[in-house]
Amino acid sequence: MNYQWYPGHMTKAVRMMQENIKLIDIIIELTDARVPSAGRNPDIDELGKNKYRLIILNKADLADPAITKKWRDYYQSQGMFVMEMNSKTGNEASKVKDLILSACAEKIEKDKKRGIVGRPVRAMVAGIPNVGKSTFINKLAGKASAKTGNKPGVTKGKQWISLGRNMQLLDTPGILWPKFEDEEVGLHLALIGSMNDENLDITELACELIKTLNECYPAAVYEKYNITKEQVEELENEQFATSLSAVLSAIAINRKCFKQGATPDIDRAAALLLDDFRNGRLGRISIEKP
Repeated sequence: MNYQWYPGHMTKAVRMMQENIKLIDIIIELTDARVPSAGRNPDIDELGKNKYRLIILNKADLADPAITKKWRDYYQSQGMFVMEMNSKTGNEASKVKDLILSACAEKIEKDKKRGIVGRPVRAMVAGIPNVGKSTFINKLAGKASAKTGNKPGVTKGKQWISLGRNMQLLDTPGILWPKFEDEEVGLHLALIGSMNDENLDITELACELIKTLNECYPAAVYEKYNITKEQVEELENEQFATSLSAVLSAIAINRKCFKQGATPDIDRAAALLLDDFRNGRLGRISIEKP
């Protein structure tokens, strides 16, 4: 499957970040805690040279907590400040602000020595599409300052948002990079919903999810949909199907998703599986390990 997706507004977003990087002190990069490596844009590392860095492992409530801790330790060992959170329901706004000030403590002290007092710390919020940047900003601001949505591409232009007198945030559109060198990166981003599903084969993507989960959380799908291995093997033999599509057939049957003639609707089953995974209904799952 082709996982490339780079709409025109993303090219503009990269240019905008390049133009504004000189105005900011720290880059706050949100990444999805389930795919912390694939969920980070390598362009941001290049743009953020000589800037303080804060990594937010967002949607941590959907990820495996033991693996999230390993990622936190890993990024801290790279000299970055790190925090895990759930932007939707978490109450960590004050902790984030404190961490931003801690990360920029050296810069604040330098300003004081030069007689510059009261200049707000300026932070750029960055990340790939659909990682929760706007929700995160609204949590910090305590109001709906940024547009939100459960699909990529909601934020189209830059927005400066004030967090009191000592802090300002620059919101930026989510950006992917023009080409994935590693197809697995594209797959992981597609699985968490960072690409437009309309450009993807959802049934094929769901099969890839089953394959991935079989390797790291083999019971997740079977337990969620009350599937047995015997049922899957029987469907595989009956339909001359692969084991992966047979799992989708089992999901369709057990959830009563049928086409006319009592044929299992594997397309509906695929959409159901992806939605359940993306919303944490299969359990707390991390696809990547450091």
